Amino acid sequence: MSFHKIILTVGFISLFHSAFSAAQHRSYLRITSQEFTTLPLDIVIQAVGSLFAVMWGVLHVAGNLREIQAAAEMNNTTWETQKNIPSFYIFNHREKALTSNYVPSSGKGDLENLE
Repeated sequence: MSFHKIILTVGFISLFHSAFSAAQHRSYLRITSQEFTTLPLDIVIQAVGSLFAVMWGVLHVAGNLREIQAAAEMNNTTWETQKNIPSFYIFNHREKALTSNYVPSSGKGDLENLE
Protein backbone atom coordinates (compact mmCIF):
# COMPACT_ATOMS: atom_id res chain seq x y z
CA MET A 1 0.00 0.00 0.00
CA SER A 2 1.42 3.37 -0.97
CA PHE A 3 2.04 6.30 1.34
CA HIS A 4 -0.68 8.38 -0.32
CA LYS A 5 -3.33 5.70 0.21
CA ILE A 6 -2.36 5.42 3.87
CA ILE A 7 -2.70 9.21 4.29
CA LEU A 8 -6.08 9.06 2.51
CA THR A 9 -7.31 6.25 4.76
CA VAL A 10 -6.09 7.93 7.95
CA GLY A 11 -7.64 11.22 6.77
CA PHE A 12 -11.04 9.60 6.22
CA ILE A 13 -10.92 7.85 9.59
CA SER A 14 -9.94 11.09 11.31
CA LEU A 15 -12.67 13.01 9.48
CA PHE A 16 -15.31 10.50 10.56
CA HIS A 17 -13.94 10.63 14.11
CA SER A 18 -14.20 14.42 14.20
CA ALA A 19 -17.80 14.24 12.91
CA PHE A 20 -18.63 11.67 15.60
CA SER A 21 -16.94 13.86 18.24
CA ALA A 22 -18.98 16.87 17.13
CA ALA A 23 -22.21 14.88 17.35
CA GLN A 24 -21.19 13.55 20.76
CA HIS A 25 -20.41 17.08 21.97
CA ARG A 26 -23.85 18.29 20.83
CA SER A 27 -25.61 15.44 22.62
CA TYR A 28 -23.56 16.15 25.77
CA LEU A 29 -24.70 19.78 25.67
CA ARG A 30 -28.34 18.70 25.30
CA ILE A 31 -28.07 16.30 28.25
CA THR A 32 -26.52 18.96 30.49
CA SER A 33 -28.98 21.62 29.23
CA GLN A 34 -26.20 23.92 28.06
CA GLU A 35 -26.49 26.27 25.12
CA PHE A 36 -24.48 25.44 22.00
CA THR A 37 -22.18 28.25 20.92
CA THR A 38 -19.26 26.66 19.06
CA LEU A 39 -17.46 23.37 18.77
CA PRO A 40 -14.33 22.88 20.87
CA LEU A 41 -11.13 23.97 19.15
CA ASP A 42 -9.62 20.47 19.10
CA ILE A 43 -12.59 19.10 17.07
CA VAL A 44 -12.39 21.99 14.60
CA ILE A 45 -8.63 21.57 14.13
CA GLN A 46 -9.02 17.81 13.67
CA ALA A 47 -11.80 18.28 11.10
CA VAL A 48 -9.88 20.86 9.07
CA GLY A 49 -6.64 18.88 9.21
CA SER A 50 -8.47 15.71 8.19
CA LEU A 51 -10.13 17.51 5.30
CA PHE A 52 -6.77 18.71 3.98
CA ALA A 53 -5.28 15.22 4.41
CA VAL A 54 -8.15 13.68 2.46
CA MET A 55 -7.86 16.28 -0.32
CA TRP A 56 -4.08 15.76 -0.56
CA GLY A 57 -4.50 11.98 -0.62
CA VAL A 58 -7.20 12.06 -3.28
CA LEU A 59 -5.12 14.31 -5.53
CA HIS A 60 -2.16 11.95 -5.36
CA VAL A 61 -4.08 8.66 -5.56
CA ALA A 62 -6.18 9.79 -8.54
CA GLY A 63 -3.12 10.40 -10.72
CA ASN A 64 -2.28 13.23 -13.04
CA LEU A 65 -5.04 15.61 -13.97
CA ARG A 66 -5.74 16.02 -17.66
CA GLU A 67 -7.25 18.88 -19.58
CA ILE A 68 -10.92 18.44 -20.48
CA GLN A 69 -11.62 19.05 -24.14
CA ALA A 70 -15.30 19.88 -24.47
CA ALA A 71 -15.32 19.69 -28.27
CA ALA A 72 -12.96 16.73 -28.73
CA GLU A 73 -15.24 14.91 -31.19
CA MET A 74 -15.79 18.11 -33.18
CA ASN A 75 -12.09 18.66 -33.92
CA ASN A 76 -12.01 16.32 -36.93
CA THR A 77 -15.27 17.37 -38.59
CA THR A 78 -15.85 20.13 -41.12
CA TRP A 79 -18.30 23.00 -40.68
CA GLU A 80 -20.64 21.54 -43.33
CA THR A 81 -20.86 18.30 -41.37
CA GLN A 82 -21.45 20.08 -38.07
CA LYS A 83 -24.34 22.17 -39.34
CA ASN A 84 -25.99 19.19 -41.07
CA ILE A 85 -28.51 18.03 -38.46
CA PRO A 86 -31.01 15.53 -39.93
CA SER A 87 -33.30 15.70 -36.89
CA PHE A 88 -34.16 19.29 -37.85
CA TYR A 89 -35.37 18.33 -41.35
CA ILE A 90 -39.08 19.09 -41.76
CA PHE A 91 -40.78 17.92 -44.95
CA ASN A 92 -44.41 18.45 -44.02
CA HIS A 93 -44.81 22.20 -43.48
CA ARG A 94 -46.78 25.19 -44.79
CA GLU A 95 -44.42 26.08 -47.63
CA LYS A 96 -45.57 23.15 -49.75
CA ALA A 97 -48.99 24.86 -50.08
CA LEU A 98 -47.27 27.70 -51.95
CA THR A 99 -45.92 25.44 -54.70
CA SER A 100 -47.75 25.19 -58.03
CA ASN A 101 -48.23 21.40 -57.91
CA TYR A 102 -49.76 21.25 -54.39
CA VAL A 103 -52.65 18.83 -53.89
CA PRO A 104 -54.39 19.10 -50.51
CA SER A 105 -54.60 15.90 -48.49
CA SER A 106 -57.89 14.15 -47.84
CA GLY A 107 -57.70 14.94 -44.14
CA LYS A 108 -57.50 11.28 -43.11
CA GLY A 109 -53.82 11.55 -42.38
CA ASP A 110 -50.72 11.23 -44.47
CA LEU A 111 -49.92 7.72 -43.25
CA GLU A 112 -52.59 6.21 -45.51
CA ASN A 113 -51.02 7.85 -48.57
CA LEU A 114 -47.68 6.12 -47.95
CA GLU A 115 -49.02 2.63 -48.86
